[in-house]
Amino acid sequence: MSEPEPVPSGVLAGRVAVVTGGLSGIGAAAVRRFLDEGASVVAGDLRADRPSELAAEPAGRLIVRSADVADEADVRGLVDTAVERFGRLDVMFNNAGVLGAIGPIATADMDEVDRTLAVNLRGVFLGMKHAARVMRPLRSGSIISTSSPAGLAGGQGPHAYSAAKAAVIGLTRSVAAELRADRIRVNTVVPGATVTAMMADVATGDAADLEGAAEKMAATAWMDRPIRPEDVVEAVLFLASDASRFVTGETLSVDGGMTSAPGSSPFLTERFAGTSAIFENGRRTERH
Repeated sequence: MSEPEPVPSGVLAGRVAVVTGGLSGIGAAAVRRFLDEGASVVAGDLRADRPSELAAEPAGRLIVRSADVADEADVRGLVDTAVERFGRLDVMFNNAGVLGAIGPIATADMDEVDRTLAVNLRGVFLGMKHAARVMRPLRSGSIISTSSPAGLAGGQGPHAYSAAKAAVIGLTRSVAAELRADRIRVNTVVPGATVTAMMADVATGDAADLEGAAEKMAATAWMDRPIRPEDVVEAVLFLASDASRFVTGETLSVDGGMTSAPGSSPFLTERFAGTSAIFENGRRTERH
């Protein structure tokens, strides 16, 4: 007689999540962590047939489906799969995204711009729509979407990408106001430059060279090392769990202070080393 499978434990035990862009980078890290925390997961990815960063996972608690998040039928299918196979949906992580159209505004290729907006904004909109459809009867749920520092500050990304990521933040706040009455929380996570295939392609020209990218990114990291997908997922898990039950409409940056504290503090310089206060006419009091 075979041993019964252990009952899942963890902060998401018994819950069901959908993760888009779930086979690589932040998405794959989220899938792994959600499974470790006891959730059942439907992972959607445009290339579900490609080699995955997911290692062997608990039998029966992970379903992988091919999905283009710009296609409403595909997004509906991910959500319906979660409900049909696992009985409910508790967490929707709208993570899929592309860097998309690049280059100057005056020479933008509008087909590429439209595709960028379709994936990065329409895809999030559809994820929210279909998550709300099945969460509302339960009167609970957490919807999390991935934005970017490019949505908060200029010069951090290509134009169409930046526009879409800024719109995700505005959409999050608008939908959070609507769904609050149904106890559904809607939040955004903003990862800084993270060691993923997308950043590896930008940093090294080779999407598979994650460690080479990490080495290059270390020179400009805002804290002691580059951000890894697992660092971002700690914030995602917080927003998915009951630990954030009164957090909604928020934008949680995981960027080492790049967008909220970009300056260097003058109080780390020798000029202020012995100063305890400055009053009228520049009069200082000194520490003893």
